[in-house]
Amino acid sequence: MFNDFTQQKVELESATINVHSAGSGPALLLLHGYPQTHVMWHRIAPQLAEHFSVVVPDLRGYGDSTGPVSEAGSQYSKRLMAADQVEVMRQFGHVRFSVCGHDRGARVAYRMALDHDCIERLATLDIIPTLEQFERMGHDGALSTYHWYFLAQPRPFPETLIGADPGYFLQHTLNSWCRTEGAITPAAMAEYQRCFSKPSVIHASCEDYRAGATLDCQHDATDRDNNHRISCPMLALWGQQGRAAKRGSMLDIWRDWATDVQGEALDCGHFLPEEQPEQTVKRLIEFF
Repeated sequence: MFNDFTQQKVELESATINVHSAGSGPALLLLHGYPQTHVMWHRIAPQLAEHFSVVVPDLRGYGDSTGPVSEAGSQYSKRLMAADQVEVMRQFGHVRFSVCGHDRGARVAYRMALDHDCIERLATLDIIPTLEQFERMGHDGALSTYHWYFLAQPRPFPETLIGADPGYFLQHTLNSWCRTEGAITPAAMAEYQRCFSKPSVIHASCEDYRAGATLDCQHDATDRDNNHRISCPMLALWGQQGRAAKRGSMLDIWRDWATDVQGEALDCGHFLPEEQPEQTVKRLIEFF
């Protein structure tokens, strides 16, 4: 799926990041979500590489990247994961760059824009800020987004249950969030299953959510209390049939967090780059 991309490993202080890269022009970082890997971009990354220098990593602990064993989310805050990717881009020679993130990767991306002044443009796919997500969850939201609470339970409870049948958990999760038949190809699904079968990936992904329920909310609250907002131009896209669209007016929410926001809903579920690749890549090329 990434035959025209160069693969390499970037060694960081506490993680080794698996990266694919291709193209030339302005630098663009693509960050995947849960429970996927960089492969989720396979339908649109080649087209983006015709316009940009595209860097497509696996987040720390996910896919073929490695990350530390952690407790209570301490090594998987979005602040640390954002710092990883800033250093990855620096090692690729990109001092300033744009970033697009989906799901958990979008949480890393907006934290990167809040913490670092190197982001030129930011796009988020199918999320609202983490603190807002918890505050707006409600009864129906908690039922449909149960994994936010399940994965955040203390180690090793969720790791043990998921590890008993990771293939079932993965397929159930992906199928529950997708609204477009055939969007997740057999080749992509095989890669997701290969990576998600690793105990280290299950642990890292649980730590990601533990951090989300604690450290990430604390960091968001500090920024909101201090009126610290995203200053670069921002694009928010979301799936009209997905869970995020039920949390309220997406643009109104993001306008409380960023000074320059545009966006729209696409007719799909959660996985925009796989369910609506043509519309997603067109909108991203226009924005970036």
